[in-house]
Amino acid sequence: MTVPVVDRAGLPVAARPDWRWRSGGERDLRSVPVLVSLVVLALVFQALNGAYLSADNLVNMTLQASTTGILTLGVVLVLMVGQIDLSVGAVSGLSAAIVAVGVVRAGWPLAVALVAAVLAGAALGAGYGWMFTRLGVPSFVITLVGLMVGVGLQMQVLAPTASLNLPYESALVRFSQESFLHPVASLAVVGAVVVGVTVAGLRDRRRRRAAELPAPSLAEIAARAGVLAVGLGLPVWYLNTSRGIGGMVAVFLGLVWVADVALRRTRWGRSVRAIGSNVESARRAGFAVRRVYLSAFTACAALAAVAGVLSAGRLAAANQGAGGADLTLTAIAAAVIGGTSLFGGRGSAWSAVLGVAVVHAIGSGLTLVNADGSLRYIVTGLVLALAVTVDALSRRSRLVGR
Repeated sequence: MTVPVVDRAGLPVAARPDWRWRSGGERDLRSVPVLVSLVVLALVFQALNGAYLSADNLVNMTLQASTTGILTLGVVLVLMVGQIDLSVGAVSGLSAAIVAVGVVRAGWPLAVALVAAVLAGAALGAGYGWMFTRLGVPSFVITLVGLMVGVGLQMQVLAPTASLNLPYESALVRFSQESFLHPVASLAVVGAVVVGVTVAGLRDRRRRRAAELPAPSLAEIAARAGVLAVGLGLPVWYLNTSRGIGGMVAVFLGLVWVADVALRRTRWGRSVRAIGSNVESARRAGFAVRRVYLSAFTACAALAAVAGVLSAGRLAAANQGAGGADLTLTAIAAAVIGGTSLFGGRGSAWSAVLGVAVVHAIGSGLTLVNADGSLRYIVTGLVLALAVTVDALSRRSRLVGR
């Protein structure tokens, strides 16, 4: 019997490339092409239309990207355990319908409607996880069924009308459309993030040195803190010259931060990476494989429900067209473009941020230059093909190198 080799941190060797990724090597390198592509897109579209990089357009872009980003974050979690969820768009549409019907027709308090919508999504995700872990049904099939069931339930909930408007005085609508962080508060958050990341880096450096693992130098940690301060501070300052950071954007980034901490700082996160890298090695090393699969599917569907709720607030309506198949495909594409591997084991919560930034940068730019709407799908598809090709070649080179 083959005995899995485990390192000092308790992680199977099959997942050990993640240590290099976390220490700044592979992680940073995989982010570079995405960041370069964003710069190129910005320069090209700014040359074609001078309003592209205006603060007003960037604020609108961040608001549009926030709900897609929350969907993408859920997809990232499922992809990292080597599975897929094709129903995130349908789940978001169903949750939007539950909120609208609960508030407008049933007269529920908004808090009750929100909880019901998110719990409905989480229940669907838990059902996927149970069928996958207990019955062995492939996730592709389960979530495809969930997509069809979700669309049908959405139509049933909204019946007899195809759409339902939320009152503009609703707290959900006001939050989604009119809520923005105060400029001082947004810059204070940036400062807190920089300090927190620096402290966490120093603590991680101490632990890694104690475990005799490669650790970044103090100069590297300081340089990263400086880059982070500039990279976050300048965009926030520029957006504050317009309306600033929207409440929905803050929710999205807060969820990304929570997911990032969970993936990098908890046993659950190590389990996710280990299972995605090699499920058999992870099982033999003692990781709770079934529970991790169940939690990943549940978290993905719950995040889709949150995205649907915020989308209903931004549109002040829920309709049968919400959460279409193209939304699911966009979320999956954004996750992969942002650096999450389709083969599992590699990725980051911040992949959701990078991926939706690229997708919405393309969409906004093409809209400003009055390009045909079909070009957005074509260009995004080509970028996705490039990202998948790079991921496949990277995976093959690592396998050959072992």
